[in-house]
Amino acid sequence: MTTPRHEFYETDDKLTLSIFDKGADPEQVKVSFEPRKFTYSHGDKTLVLEPLKGQIDPAKSDYTVGKVKVEVRLIKMAQGRWGALVGDAPDPLSSFPTSAAPTTTKVRKHKNWDGITKEILNQEKGVTSDQDPNAGGDAAVNEFFQKLYADADEDTRRAMMKSYSESGGTTLSTNWDEVKKGTVEVKPPEGSEWKKWAA
Repeated sequence: MTTPRHEFYETDDKLTLSIFDKGADPEQVKVSFEPRKFTYSHGDKTLVLEPLKGQIDPAKSDYTVGKVKVEVRLIKMAQGRWGALVGDAPDPLSSFPTSAAPTTTKVRKHKNWDGITKEILNQEKGVTSDQDPNAGGDAAVNEFFQKLYADADEDTRRAMMKSYSESGGTTLSTNWDEVKKGTVEVKPPEGSEWKKWAA
């Protein structure tokens, strides 16, 4: 019996184990997942890891057999780094022994960043359009047109869509009686000229 070379890397929720077994036959590979034990066998190669440093979820853990190595994904039951594959670390999921001595735990206060952000934003009072005609910029203009369109009747909406699309976005009319008479002409801003792009 030989132990194949292996290495691992981990994240807080998963440990990936690479077992270097070149040309391993997927039909012959045997893998067993238990909460604190992992077993790999193929031919005369065997790898048993027990006890695992932490508890795994056997149902979610899996493996793939490649040409050079077998990659095993051990899904951790509790978030956190193990730092090693095996060890007698206390299992965070096993029931804690009950002791008669009272235990004192320090409670760390977490800052409520959302609350702090809201507080700062509330302190910074927004400038109204009465105080500054440019307050809000494009967002304010878009909001105004969206509200206008949402509250409009069918004819007004039709007029807005037709005038805007036919004028290349240079005209927006709410008067359907006028817009329905013909094509809305392009009215570029002063100092600029309208050019049609050749398709």
